[in-house]
Amino acid sequence: MPTQDERDRIALLQGTLDLLILRTLLFGAQHGQGIARSIQLQSHDELMVDHGSLYPALQRLEKQGWISAEWGTSSNNRKARFYKLTKAGRKQLAHETGQWQRLATAIGRVLGPQESEG
Repeated sequence: MPTQDERDRIALLQGTLDLLILRTLLFGAQHGQGIARSIQLQSHDELMVDHGSLYPALQRLEKQGWISAEWGTSSNNRKARFYKLTKAGRKQLAHETGQWQRLATAIGRVLGPQESEG
């Protein structure tokens, strides 16, 4: 049976999108398309979030109580759900950020410095 640390490691890898959404909402409420666009822009077009992944993640985060949602009008005058980070979401963001930084450091250690060829 896996330990809590092992479950956290697996969840962290699977939950990267969740972490990015929480981080994006730290700066204010956004609708789904705005969240996807923000992640894309902040990553310099390296990360593309498709709707098939985004909306299930938003529903999952809302169910966990880490974000809340309410209907509003977007900048192009369309009805849209706007998502906002909750107090519990801020706490989860801090926890997951620490976990992700530990993971990135550990991977960096394994990859080590690049050896020069030739």
